[in-house]
Amino acid sequence: MINPTIIDYIFTSASIQRWNDYPRMVELVELDKQAHKFIIAYFIAKLETDINYTHLIEAGIFEFLRRVVVTDIRPDVFRKALQKKSKEINAWVISKLTPSIKDIDNGSFLQKFEEYLSNPEMYKKERFVLKAASYLATKWEFSIVYQTSQFLNDIEDVKKSVDEEIEDYYELIGVRKIALNKKLGKIIDLSGRLRFQKRWAQTPRVPETSVLGHMLTVAIFGYFFSVEVNACDKRLQNNFFTALFHDLPEALTRDIITPVKYCVDELSDIIAEYEIEKIQDDILPNIPEILHDEFSYLLGLYDGIKEEFQDKIYEDKIQIVEDISKYNSNKYNAIDGLALKQCDKLSAFVEASLSISHGIKSKELISGKKEILKGLKVVQGIDFKAIATQIDYEFGTTGQTQVRMEFD
Repeated sequence: MINPTIIDYIFTSASIQRWNDYPRMVELVELDKQAHKFIIAYFIAKLETDINYTHLIEAGIFEFLRRVVVTDIRPDVFRKALQKKSKEINAWVISKLTPSIKDIDNGSFLQKFEEYLSNPEMYKKERFVLKAASYLATKWEFSIVYQTSQFLNDIEDVKKSVDEEIEDYYELIGVRKIALNKKLGKIIDLSGRLRFQKRWAQTPRVPETSVLGHMLTVAIFGYFFSVEVNACDKRLQNNFFTALFHDLPEALTRDIITPVKYCVDELSDIIAEYEIEKIQDDILPNIPEILHDEFSYLLGLYDGIKEEFQDKIYEDKIQIVEDISKYNSNKYNAIDGLALKQCDKLSAFVEASLSISHGIKSKELISGKKEILKGLKVVQGIDFKAIATQIDYEFGTTGQTQVRMEFD
């Protein structure tokens, strides 16, 4: 489904600093920016009429991987370089990524990636939506940077440039709504704030990952799972966006670590009830009404409960199903909830394993990693425990300082 090398690339983005030539009150990293970009792109796309969401997802992943390879080159410098040396830069990016992605979808993923980088007409509308979303995510970050940079000589010029660029995207309804700070703008703010909530809050880690960044890693894992099991378009899209939004309510409740959730009888149920209340009061009212039904389904709301990690379909009504593979058709609107739960656990496992490989070996990380591994299993032929074991092995033999652990 996915290998340790591409996982390492994905998580490298959690260490790529943004706006690192300006003073910042908080760290801003590439993984969080990319996650915010995907969230914004979803809402912009939903207000358009001719978007292919599989293409949107794939284009976003292609751009993300290219950005990770070129690291922290300033966007203006990168755009200038692409104007003059795009063919050479894209060829270099492909050469760096080919060993880790050549086997995904029997080579189809790599083939589409190469075509996307060489053909600007491919996924043209989706590419434009992503560009607009990237701009809005950058503008959101700049509002933070501006607060601590007003003493710098050039900051007003940067602000003017950032403010003016929005006109390039006014043809998109969603951009106009967000720019006018309408209700949708509140959801963009809410999701952006998830970058301030750090995962594994009780222990230091390297690299740190936020709730926002974690949502994207789970979504990307969900995409690769969907490709591996030959999911239909709607099922693949649902899997990606369910994962992308699965922790959105934590912007209102904060990230509550698993041991705390289950330390007292029925505490997890109380937290779930409160999440539902906050979704209904603070999230859904700020989303266009035409999206309420779909977005509630992605968040896992049905029959008065919230459970995003169940295998389910949605025709006339939402149904929990035993064998999701029997519903691999767009008409069923399926979500692989059990597999997404494994993707969620796998992302947490990688977070712990990476930190340990960098020499941060707190008892919380070591015990947490061991418990996560116990919960990984085979879903629809995909052995998540085997993937985790391979990750652990590879991260332990890269010359870094990890001491690989023995698991029962």
